[in-house]
Amino acid sequence: MESTPTLIADARVHDLGDGFMVRRMLPVLQVRHVGPFVFFDHIGPAQFTAGKGMDVRPHPHIGLATVTWLFDGAIRHRDSLGSLADIYPGEVNWMTAGRGIVHSERTPPEERQSGQQLHGIQVWVALPQADAEVEPEFHHHDRAALPQIRQPGVEAVLIAGSAYGEHSPVKVFAPMFFLEARLAAGAELALPQEHAERGVHVVEGAVSWGALDVGATQMAVQAGSSAPSLRARAESRVMLFGGAPLDGERHLWWNFVASTRERIEQAKAEWREQRFGKVPGDEVEFIPLPER
Repeated sequence: MESTPTLIADARVHDLGDGFMVRRMLPVLQVRHVGPFVFFDHIGPAQFTAGKGMDVRPHPHIGLATVTWLFDGAIRHRDSLGSLADIYPGEVNWMTAGRGIVHSERTPPEERQSGQQLHGIQVWVALPQADAEVEPEFHHHDRAALPQIRQPGVEAVLIAGSAYGEHSPVKVFAPMFFLEARLAAGAELALPQEHAERGVHVVEGAVSWGALDVGATQMAVQAGSSAPSLRARAESRVMLFGGAPLDGERHLWWNFVASTRERIEQAKAEWREQRFGKVPGDEVEFIPLPER
């Protein structure tokens, strides 16, 4: 059965300073999650002048996987496993937090010296309850490893999960899909029918999803056994995502995702007491536990 797509109306925009804007699309009051996606940020575009950059100090996560996908710029990832990876457009950084991990995200030295534009997407994928306490992992995937999908007027890359008969090499824990698609004006694209919940975020351009018009920086969601197709009203870049419904609700507090409030309280105590571990190469600074 097909349901009508719904436009998300209450996304929030945060100014992190130096003109660095982040648009929080999920969670919102209307929609807490789409498939396993419990958090969706559209970062930038931001222009950093020479000597400036992004500095997200070491901070912890539990119960989720974080995914970074860039359109412009570069980010250096370090974590408490000892991972060090610079990510560039078309590449995937997938970090499985599981029972707990600490990481930092900063502008690499070369890009900080010269200045850069930063633009991309960051999402959190909730782990199934059975996998919430797995050992943390980090994996970097080059663009050549990701499946390319081509249809008339459509070029897409499958970042994670499965869609259109393709499977990404990124390790996931539940049925899901996450794609970037570029559509020529007038092109049509059917959404994956094998996934029960679906979302569309328009990065640039404008599309129609059934009878619903979705413009640049907007998101719409839909659930059901089938979905209407997308039609590009202009040349567009869109993110498509979703998957199977979550196996129960999740609590989100700061950087923690868990099925119980007790697990959140445990993580808060562990970070307050600095029992998560250090990030090699970034051991001095950290983000303190918020007051509320």
